Amino acid sequence: MTKTKSIVLGTPVDALDMQQTLDVVHAAIKSRKSLNIGVVNAAKIVNMLRNVDLREDVLSSDIILADGASVVWASKMLNEPLPERVAGIDIMYGILERGNKENYRVYCLGATEEISKIVENEIHERFPNVVVAGRRNGYFNEDEEEAVAKDIANSKADVLFVAITSPKKENFMAKWNDIMNVPVVHGVGGSFDVMSGKVERAPKIWQKLGLEWLYRVKQEPGRLWKRYLVTNTLFVWHVLKECCRKLIHPST
Repeated sequence: MTKTKSIVLGTPVDALDMQQTLDVVHAAIKSRKSLNIGVVNAAKIVNMLRNVDLREDVLSSDIILADGASVVWASKMLNEPLPERVAGIDIMYGILERGNKENYRVYCLGATEEISKIVENEIHERFPNVVVAGRRNGYFNEDEEEAVAKDIANSKADVLFVAITSPKKENFMAKWNDIMNVPVVHGVGGSFDVMSGKVERAPKIWQKLGLEWLYRVKQEPGRLWKRYLVTNTLFVWHVLKECCRKLIHPST
């Protein structure tokens, strides 16, 4: 029997493939039940180990998926194998593709105003049967959060895409989920930048090799090299340490 969850450095990751994930999303929309989607990569798992608030917000998600190939690699190393990488951006595109057949209503929250407008236009052009029920850039302060949440609630959206950086994204999703009353809430990170053309996504071969992070560093080395160097190194260290612990104490 296939395990439903794999534990990767203390984070329970759902053992779902992309098709299963999209089926879960569709079922939540049809039943109007809340589905808060969390995604984790190496950097986020490392940050969860040292940031209690981020960890609690991510663990409050209804499902947690392996956004990074490194998480899938780690799951195999730890004898907790996940079926495949389920990248946040691919979930977003998968939802839009199915939404084009099912007339989903989506709300886009995050990025700059310019990027937000471009994303709205892209959805209209590429997925004409998807209703953009509302959109809002990601530049608002804590005092404005309630008004943003109420605007999302009034949109009657089926899906909310949140393109805000961590940990603000996870905090907003966890804090206002009940007020927003959207069946599916998905934190999409920098996916709006990719959809708008501001950032180029790595070619398929880079993705397959688990080097999409390196392609991102290549595009923005000054901003990203240190972040990925530190978090990826720490992630590998934690995985190897956990492997050793399991060898010494296999029953724990």
